[in-house]
Amino acid sequence: MLVNDDAKNKRNAVNEVTSTAWEVNFEGVPGPSHLFSGLSKGNIASTSHGGEVSHPRAAALQCLEKIKFLSSLGSKEAIIVPQPRPDISYLREIGFEGSDLEILNKAYKKDPSLLKIVFSSAFMWTANAAMISPSSDSRDAKCHITVANLTANKHRAIEAKFTYRYFSKNLASENIIVNPALESRLMDEGAANHTRFSKDYASPGLELFVYGYSSDNEAISKPNKFPARQSLESCENIIEKHQLDMDRVVLAQQNPKVIDAGVFHNDVISTGNLNYFIYHEDSFLDSDRVITELNTKFTSLYSENMIFTKVTNSELSLEDAVSSYLFNSQIISPTNPDEMILIAPSECQENSRVKNYIENLIKDTKNPVKEVKFFNLKESMKNGGGPACLRLRVVLTGEEIQTINPKIFYSEELHSKLENIINRYYPEKLMMQDLLSQDSLDNLAKCYSAFEELI
Repeated sequence: MLVNDDAKNKRNAVNEVTSTAWEVNFEGVPGPSHLFSGLSKGNIASTSHGGEVSHPRAAALQCLEKIKFLSSLGSKEAIIVPQPRPDISYLREIGFEGSDLEILNKAYKKDPSLLKIVFSSAFMWTANAAMISPSSDSRDAKCHITVANLTANKHRAIEAKFTYRYFSKNLASENIIVNPALESRLMDEGAANHTRFSKDYASPGLELFVYGYSSDNEAISKPNKFPARQSLESCENIIEKHQLDMDRVVLAQQNPKVIDAGVFHNDVISTGNLNYFIYHEDSFLDSDRVITELNTKFTSLYSENMIFTKVTNSELSLEDAVSSYLFNSQIISPTNPDEMILIAPSECQENSRVKNYIENLIKDTKNPVKEVKFFNLKESMKNGGGPACLRLRVVLTGEEIQTINPKIFYSEELHSKLENIINRYYPEKLMMQDLLSQDSLDNLAKCYSAFEELI
């Protein structure tokens, strides 16, 4: 990709004056129809708990507790409100007719999985909502957001329209470009397969794009048991759309072996923050090459090395990694980039091997992780999503933050309003059959009206 000198000079000039930036976490909250539907093939937690009784109220309150804690540390938090469910338009599009309740009952009789799709609360995992490139990274010096199409799964593909409207309404501005989802053949799962590295949040970054297969090159190996969800072509399309230079990009293929072990997204096997990257040795098809390229390009940007932690099979097996979601922890540094905090699911604490590994990681002075905080996110975890799944990281300058709808940013007042909605409308326990009544539909409608009024 060729870049003319004028474009480079424009971007460099912007980087010089953009002295302050923050990583804003756009947090997801499950809806009142949060179910254990087992729809996500390749996501072992999702499929193994399919059909169990879910607890929507607890699920949402668990997420709020994490958001409140992160905010108390100084992290900038924003909320993406739950999407309206059921998505009756999907059932109408495939031929069902009648009132909403009639359509739901007809669909349930024909194929119960159709209801699992239209009631899905998978939008809670906002790491899949979009790919993000900050203004310091792009040639046009604008922040680029491309909504994920999520076409690998029908229950997730229905999310893209709402996500695009939400970002367009609340974030889009002259300097924040919100792009619609890619065409369906370019399968894109969003930031769950993307990590950005930098010296600090305001500096130009190095972006890692991870793919699982190629739709155009059959020679690229694929997993045997479970489907790969991110295409090489979608990554290349987004790199072009976001106006990124290839000297600030690394493309890596996910190891088919780990996909077959239940690593459906890259954020289940590696994670990073600023200049730090922790990854399992089996993460990529050619991990040594990927790490070398990351460090070479990072060093070219900053004249210093990245910090890497390679987790070997002898330290933690793939089974431990997938069952505990260690790599789906959040790594944050709200006040000091040299003192990072690991936000881990309580499953990491309950697995003695993973807990011991984390304790040794914190003791190791060669990496910046100095503390761990364990969170009970069991409702999300049983459905296949950990702390990192529940947030979308968006690096923004102070000027860009000022252009965003202030109502979406977390506050004690917003917390109180969300908590009131959850306690009023969310059922304590839920099975699919509980949703097939007019009273249930009326309750859901009132709940989403209340969310709409918030923003």
